[in-house]
Amino acid sequence: MSDSLLKHIQRKTELNQEEQEKLLSKIEHRALKKKEHLLTEGTVCDFFCFIEKGCSRIYLINEKGNEQTLQFGIEDWWIVDYMSYSTESPSHFYIQAIENSEVLLIHKKELEQLLVDIPKLERYFRIVLQKTFAATQMRIKFLFTMSAEERYHHFKNAQPEFVQRVPQYMLASYLDFSAEFMSKIRAGKI
Repeated sequence: MSDSLLKHIQRKTELNQEEQEKLLSKIEHRALKKKEHLLTEGTVCDFFCFIEKGCSRIYLINEKGNEQTLQFGIEDWWIVDYMSYSTESPSHFYIQAIENSEVLLIHKKELEQLLVDIPKLERYFRIVLQKTFAATQMRIKFLFTMSAEERYHHFKNAQPEFVQRVPQYMLASYLDFSAEFMSKIRAGKI
């Protein structure tokens, strides 16, 4: 357990044995079943979640009652509601396992202390946040500048592992079109 997290961190910064042990002592391991929620709307996201195995997503339910997927995460990715985490306010989102998953949670209180005790982790989490923010900006750009068909083909080429693992209706909601439109694109009718 946690080897994948340590390897992920070691790609960005070096932790000695004592630092690794301290980090691992603050981690909660959790197994999630397919469709199980780690976070629901209205609760506070007081954790960062590292996906060791499986696939998850962040989504919301819009005013029409439809699910709108904002982000997917697979092995070696972090998933968190940054606004709820930062402000300690109720979340507007859900975090759900798409597959049976193994995740590692670091709760806010423990993470804040780890960042003080192990300053190298500050660098690591800054890099993680920068990459997340950059990916979010590019996603917004694609939503504003590409047609639905272009978004699908771009995503399929850039993230092929998701196309195979994520249900079609979730992928359609992430790309901001209907599941019916997705079926037409995949069938080559558009």
